[in-house]
Amino acid sequence: IQDHFASNAPILLEEANEAATGADAPTQVLDSDSDTVAMIKELLDSRIRPFVQEDGGDIIYHDFRDGIVYVKLQGSCSSCPSSTGTLKNGVENMLMHYVPEVDGVEEVLDEVDRVNQEALDALDARVSST
Repeated sequence: IQDHFASNAPILLEEANEAATGADAPTQVLDSDSDTVAMIKELLDSRIRPFVQEDGGDIIYHDFRDGIVYVKLQGSCSSCPSSTGTLKNGVENMLMHYVPEVDGVEEVLDEVDRVNQEALDALDARVSST
């Protein structure tokens, strides 16, 4: 680690730095986005993400298809027991209110999330059986 710092090489790759500063953020509105997707991303970025980030988490836009917005909860939100309530009562209600095309919001789970959930379910089953 010390050698890396001494070399004056960048700490982050340029791509990671751009993503962190919002240059290529998942909520950035692209020219190829439909009006509906642009509005969803704008609401996520301006009204929802700041509140989620206050609690040490983040919400990342993944997709919009067939009336469903797919998002990924990160940070403290990914393991919070209230995340389902936040997703349904907060995010879903706001998006459905402002964007009539939205019928619901679903969380995207990656492989790490699935493995963690399976481990928690197994632990819960063991604790409940004792």
